[in-house]
Amino acid sequence: MNHLPFSIEATQGAARAAKLKTPHGAIQTPVFMPVGTQGAIRSLSPLHLDQTGSQIILANTYHLSQRPGERLVAKHGGLHKMMNVDLPILTDSGGFQVFSLKKTQVEEEGVTFAYEVDGNKTFLSPENSMDIQQQLGADIAMNFDECLAFGTEKEAAIASVDRTARWAERCKKAHTREDQALFGIIQGGFWPDLRARSAKQITEIGFDGYALGGLSVGEGHQKMCEVLNYAVEPMPVESPRYLMGVGRPLDLVEGVARGIDMFDCVIATRHSRSGMFYTDKGRIRITDKRFRNDMYPPDTSCTCYTCTRFTRAYLHHLFRVGEILAASLTTIHNLTWYASFMARMRESIVGGTFESYRAWVHDVYPEKVEATVAEGSRPTKKSRRGGSKKPRQG
Repeated sequence: MNHLPFSIEATQGAARAAKLKTPHGAIQTPVFMPVGTQGAIRSLSPLHLDQTGSQIILANTYHLSQRPGERLVAKHGGLHKMMNVDLPILTDSGGFQVFSLKKTQVEEEGVTFAYEVDGNKTFLSPENSMDIQQQLGADIAMNFDECLAFGTEKEAAIASVDRTARWAERCKKAHTREDQALFGIIQGGFWPDLRARSAKQITEIGFDGYALGGLSVGEGHQKMCEVLNYAVEPMPVESPRYLMGVGRPLDLVEGVARGIDMFDCVIATRHSRSGMFYTDKGRIRITDKRFRNDMYPPDTSCTCYTCTRFTRAYLHHLFRVGEILAASLTTIHNLTWYASFMARMRESIVGGTFESYRAWVHDVYPEKVEATVAEGSRPTKKSRRGGSKKPRQG
């Protein structure tokens, strides 16, 4: 398979600066992918998305298959044309929903869900996940897997890992679209032997890239890093590596330090809707009363559309009155900041200063502070993203 040409341009330790080429443009890594679950980045128009520096976005196979349906997306000519977005797009497989949504049963054939909107049963298998993703027309599709919850017993985890491998084989067989790359997903929970087992199974099948699933499910930063210490090594060096559902700044830099190239998470957009700005000096919550009369830009060092035109006082006012524009303007800034954050991380790898950059991230976004904003992580079954009962959405 060679649907996604990938070249490593610089390294520092395990950290990599690379480039992958897609039908909708080249992507420089390491890269953060904003999440547009329902076929849109929440509160953000494609016009402003183009201005953020975002290189690739993610959409959700399961939710788009429910509404509006993959056939209607295909009738538009695919996700790119329907969304009027010319950036590369990655679609997840629906495997996260195996973990997060109420379902009646997981069987060898696939998974039966109770759709959270109306309670109707819906079935997802490796074959129809591939069919849906090929109709959606993203640049990168993901194989259908089973995401393990934190605390799963090892016996159940072994069965799940082997099932994911069998599903991956079925996905590869069912995936025939030549202009779409297909990534395999490595599972294995929190056992080194199971991570190695899954990596061997998935890499022997052979995919265009490889993802690590089953992290950011409530285990915490230190445990995540512990797993990455042994889970990344068996992933092919010559292929892109993707850590699913991770987006806190400290997690990003530590993932890159261990050889990860791609990340996605909802926090950059979800936190925007509560008035949280990411900056080079840490987070600020614009709804705090101290900003009521503040005439400075939200981030004095940022040159995005929001920070060059509006004041903290105005943003504070918009949130207080419930104006939708508040979320839009904050999302513009946060996606711009995340794109810049990753671009500067890449520059530090190329320039040989990555360890200094890594130390700076620890100073600005230390683990103790990050733990207070853990709603950006993949949830446990009791605590979904953001602690809510909502589906995964950006």
